[in-house]
Amino acid sequence: MRAVTATSLMLTGATRLHAQMPQSATPQAGAGAADFVALAAGGDVRAFEQLYRTHLPRVHSLVRRMAGGRDTDEITQDVFVRVWQKLGTFRGDSAFATWLHRLAVNVVIERFRTEATRRQRMHEGEDVFEILAAPRATGDLAMDLDTALTKLPDGAREIFVLHDVEGFKHHEIATMLEISAGTSKAQLHRARMMLRKHLRPAQGAPITT
Repeated sequence: MRAVTATSLMLTGATRLHAQMPQSATPQAGAGAADFVALAAGGDVRAFEQLYRTHLPRVHSLVRRMAGGRDTDEITQDVFVRVWQKLGTFRGDSAFATWLHRLAVNVVIERFRTEATRRQRMHEGEDVFEILAAPRATGDLAMDLDTALTKLPDGAREIFVLHDVEGFKHHEIATMLEISAGTSKAQLHRARMMLRKHLRPAQGAPITT
């Protein structure tokens, strides 16, 4: 799939999603976030499109980082199709954004998971530490971090993004990835050590151990 920006994905993706859904009334002016969620859960397409536009940038960023840039746009569309299908199960026990991002994580995990590859991801040899190139003098930590993340082994990258970017706890990650909390901690340490080889300490906030 040709790479596109989150903005163009929003425009084309909303059109594709729109074609899959029955039409309904336009949300009233002044409707808040909770109103849009309730309307969308009831089948209101325009309310769903508003949720889509609101949450697309962060979901797209999450997917890009977790997937290492692979099939980012396609997976992002899969996330929002799944959101449309599952909105009726949202009960408001947590913030909608929290529910959405957990669902997005699950879609990414399902996309790339097989038992054989999962086992390989979590137990690759330490020679992968030599994969990373020397730091690039871009002066842009965000760009360097995204580049470094694409070079991490899949398991280490997923856990780093889930823990250090999205804020999940090790026991939550263990449940999502079907691994032990100890493996999650070990892979996080591994990811941080590998990222240190790529990111200059002076460029920004330190990566803690």
